[in-house]
Amino acid sequence: MLRENSLNDKKIIITGGGSGLGKSMAEVLLRLGAQVMICSRNEEKLKNAVAELKEKTGGKVAYAVCDVRSFEETERALYQAVETFGQINALINNAAGNFISPTERLSARAFDVIIDIVLRGTKNMTLSAGKYWIKEQIRPVSVVNIVTTYAFTGSAYVVPSASAKAGVLAMTRSLAVEWAKYGMRFNAVAPGPFPTKGAWDRLLPGNLKEKFDPAKRIPLKRVGEHIELANLVSYLISDYSAYINGEIITIDGGEWLYGAGQFNALEQISPGQWDALEQMIKAKKNE
Repeated sequence: MLRENSLNDKKIIITGGGSGLGKSMAEVLLRLGAQVMICSRNEEKLKNAVAELKEKTGGKVAYAVCDVRSFEETERALYQAVETFGQINALINNAAGNFISPTERLSARAFDVIIDIVLRGTKNMTLSAGKYWIKEQIRPVSVVNIVTTYAFTGSAYVVPSASAKAGVLAMTRSLAVEWAKYGMRFNAVAPGPFPTKGAWDRLLPGNLKEKFDPAKRIPLKRVGEHIELANLVSYLISDYSAYINGEIITIDGGEWLYGAGQFNALEQISPGQWDALEQMIKAKKNE
């Protein structure tokens, strides 16, 4: 999507970067010339990811073991990245957790786990980086937060995640205004279904993936490809998007709009049924 080497000046931290969408984003950013520090709690996964990314891209990539629920650990990861790359001037808050459950079945601890990873984790990493950028007067800076379309609307059966992502959305918009004076831009991406083995196996185990196939409710009739999300995030990190600030960009094939429309389910009516309905409506008009 972008020109070769268009991110040569970007030194980026990606939380949740050891697998899934985080690793896919890291690969595209590295191919565009960025230097990338990936973070997660699992060191073995991080080591494997770094080796794979180096082999695929030849780019400069490192890792930091970091539990984003701890402010001290996010600070340590930040300064490890600064020591490795000289500075950091971009952040992608991607670390997340989620599970499907009726809310009345959740313990208070289970609810807290998701809030702590998603909302507290984003706050910790953003505050660690923001204080550093302000102190060192580093600019321009770009932050991209990965949210979800149900951050706008809420969603049954994923209430902890919906609550936390809505908080991240509010944080994105708030800091886009407050910290713009420090040369920082804050934007968010709201993905629809982008399958990753780990997350989808936890959310939809067994045959649930087939029974609740998300592609069936997406107007484009397919799920997203990782490269599509990575391209969008790369653009928002780049200086080509320098006048985009406080924006939330949905990338879901039209899924959430399909759910929002009162009569969208009428697409299930066959042409023959429409013919019969049309005749019935005409008959009513003539009564």
